[in-house]
Amino acid sequence: MKNGEYSIFFYPNLAFRLRQPEDILKQYFGYDNFRPLQREIVLSILEKKDTLALLPTGGGKSVCFQVPALMQDGVCVVVTPLVALMKDQVENLKKRDIQALALFGGMSRKEMEFELENCINGKYKFLYVSPERLLSKHFLGYAVNIKVSFIAVDEAHCISQWGYDFRPPYLKIAEFREKVGKPPVMALTASATPAVVQDIAKKLELKNHQLFKKSFTRDNLSYIVEHTENKWERMKTLFSKVKGTGLVYVKSRRRTVEIAEFLCKNGIKADYYHAGLDAQLRTNKQDDWKMGRTPVIVCTNAFGMGIDKPDVRLVVHEQKPDTPEAYYQEAGRAGRDGNRSYCVLLWHESDFLDDQRQIDSKYPLPKEIERIYELICNYLRVAVGSGEGQSFNFDITEFCNYYKLNPGLVFNCIRILESEAYLQSSDALYLPSRLKFVVNYEALYEWQLKHESVNELSKLILRSYGGVFDFYTNIYENELARRLKKPEKWVKEQLKKMHDVDLIDYIPQNNKPQIIFLENRFPKVHISSEKIEFLRARYKEMLKAMNDFVKNKKDCRSKVLVAYFGETDATDCGKCDVCLEKKKLLDPANKDKVKLEKLMSMFDDGLLTIEKLQKTLEPSELDGYLILLRWLIDEGRVKETEGKWLWVGRKS
Repeated sequence: MKNGEYSIFFYPNLAFRLRQPEDILKQYFGYDNFRPLQREIVLSILEKKDTLALLPTGGGKSVCFQVPALMQDGVCVVVTPLVALMKDQVENLKKRDIQALALFGGMSRKEMEFELENCINGKYKFLYVSPERLLSKHFLGYAVNIKVSFIAVDEAHCISQWGYDFRPPYLKIAEFREKVGKPPVMALTASATPAVVQDIAKKLELKNHQLFKKSFTRDNLSYIVEHTENKWERMKTLFSKVKGTGLVYVKSRRRTVEIAEFLCKNGIKADYYHAGLDAQLRTNKQDDWKMGRTPVIVCTNAFGMGIDKPDVRLVVHEQKPDTPEAYYQEAGRAGRDGNRSYCVLLWHESDFLDDQRQIDSKYPLPKEIERIYELICNYLRVAVGSGEGQSFNFDITEFCNYYKLNPGLVFNCIRILESEAYLQSSDALYLPSRLKFVVNYEALYEWQLKHESVNELSKLILRSYGGVFDFYTNIYENELARRLKKPEKWVKEQLKKMHDVDLIDYIPQNNKPQIIFLENRFPKVHISSEKIEFLRARYKEMLKAMNDFVKNKKDCRSKVLVAYFGETDATDCGKCDVCLEKKKLLDPANKDKVKLEKLMSMFDDGLLTIEKLQKTLEPSELDGYLILLRWLIDEGRVKETEGKWLWVGRKS
């Protein structure tokens, strides 16, 4: 191998031989060139090196593992906690004629076993699984026989207890790697502090790994933090001034509806989105936004994962996010096309009053979590010692109404039960009906001769859906009914009959939220109080960092944000609200020119102390002069040391 060239690789769907990553990139993804660092990451895993990549939101993480997977024999196992992202990526790969499989709740045991056999037989290039799936003995029984090219760990910050979304099942990845032949590992994340990066490498047991880190600085984004008494009026003004696609992030489902209605009444075309909506409705709303039919979406953080819309011009946070990581990811959905975009966070003093209640709500007491687990099991009629691998439709609103429970408490208890791998939940996810013929052509032909009434239906299925003998295939009963000029109900009844006589395996569509039991029901679960206290303390630290970011008036927003992720050499962005305020002070026509002259007069023999500043100024004036001092420091005219400022003159 020389100069990054590789031996000739084969993939069944390729019409010609490929030897460079760019060939795959062009053939399957339509790009002529990689983004910065993508090619280096691809080459690292092709060289069988463990690889850790930090690519900020919109940096193109999926290409980094999809391209090398297509250049090697075997299956790339992708571990991700985001079921919606799994589904989207698998559908996108299939559209590119690449066979990919995602294992998620709602699949029958027969379907899952058949598809895992296909993985063993080399019919898939990608296998997407949740970290919880790695704990299943049933899954491992198949996985050990799959030829794994490498393991791609998405959202890798989840493996670190110092990360903002720690999930203990991720800790099983290193053990899983040992059992499937010790393939290389690629870990990817969009946001991780230095401590988290170190912890990822340790917990995944990466060997002499290559670290690739793209700057967290987004030069085209203007971070604006505004104090306002009327957030909705301010949003109306913002969307009137900034044309194009936008997002508004809020924390409650009710608020999404209210704000969307307010914007519509004021001439701004907007819609709302949250995880409690019907799955098909959510898909429709998401598509309308992606296609530009609805310019503005008001949403909870359920919206946006895996959506790479390049032309988002404005992201507004109507309430402050819980952590800098969440803010960076959500704000980072703006301006992925590289053009100037705005990230506006609106705040009011009342936003900080709820912090302690939020901490208590996010991490309930162990006895509450244990009680909710028992109620869920009773509600779903899962007996002690049973339930492993089973999926159940679970509407949290109906459950809370039945037991008269607070939905927020139940949601957070389920989240912790998930993190402890007792169960897994998924929001409503639209899954089309699926079927596969379980008999061969000869048996099917004999059956058609005996059942002439549905002969036409089986023939239409074969004409309409390729591969139904080899793979579980999405089908649409309404389309079949239209073409047969029959009622949709008749089509579903016939498919059910074909299923009952073991001609096909037919799985009707589902769009309900689900609970999946990863293990048999325990007589009692045990949640450590020390674990809850640790999680609370860690969350408090992140919440404080977010609050400090909001209240900061002295330092460039971009610098503060990227410094949180360990990038300490960034320069002022010149576009955030703090930088713009500093620029105002430079304008000779600005009345603050007087303020600059007054500040210069305070230096005694070139020295100014905080005590003199406080003695000379009114308390209300202090922040403005501190901003001016920060600008003078950045300009090299003042040097700060031990709480004192030394005048060193202009830059040469």
